[in-house]
Amino acid sequence: MRLSCAAYSFREALTKREMSLSDFIRLCAELGLDGVELTGYYFPDTNRATLNALKRECFRYGLAISGTATRNHFTHPDADFRKAEVEKVKQWVDIAVALGAPMLRIFADQGIPRGYSESQAYEWSRACIEQALPYAEAQGVVLALETHWGLTADAERTLRFIRDLKSDYFGILLDGANTRENHYEMIEKLAPHAVSVHAKTHARNARDEFFELDYERIFRILKAAGYKGYVAIEYEYTEPAAPAVSRFAKKLLALRDRMR
Repeated sequence: MRLSCAAYSFREALTKREMSLSDFIRLCAELGLDGVELTGYYFPDTNRATLNALKRECFRYGLAISGTATRNHFTHPDADFRKAEVEKVKQWVDIAVALGAPMLRIFADQGIPRGYSESQAYEWSRACIEQALPYAEAQGVVLALETHWGLTADAERTLRFIRDLKSDYFGILLDGANTRENHYEMIEKLAPHAVSVHAKTHARNARDEFFELDYERIFRILKAAGYKGYVAIEYEYTEPAAPAVSRFAKKLLALRDRMR
């Protein structure tokens, strides 16, 4: 396994322009990570010169771009809106290609619309991903569906997409914190289908209480499933990001090296 960090971990500093993506890349190199996940929300623009500069910066620091990420809405009731969202995902596939990123994180939904069933929302989402997949395949970019509440709130819901979308360029971005119960069971069920993994320090239980995730247990599950890809830190807890991410990175690097 290789360790990365999602730019989303520093969302507050990036949004306030207190940190640039170049600063983020340099910090990840200083932490000894293997790569970066460049969350699309924080790009100053997506002009080719900007993308080339980010790619060059990663190369200079010896970091891989493990993936990028966009925010899409595949369960909007309006068909034309969904069609535009599919086109947006295709545009982000092109951005991933320009960056040299092998993976694009997508969402299944942004909630199930009021007045519509979960089964209807699932069909919309599945159809949108199905429409985007041939383009991603042709460009050599894997679409990674993040476990992110709603239609991917648990293993059983998420596995519907795996069963229905059979492609070597589709898989799960496994975030074991994005559920309220049976966290480790979900990780175990989805690990064989993971193409990327997010690592949060804490998750919430069914009582909405924070608890610290056991990464020795999680790494053992991933290893047993044969997972060899990237584990990207995605920090969301209450402590300021800079010291917390640094401490968490050191912990995961030591654990990874010990379990090799």
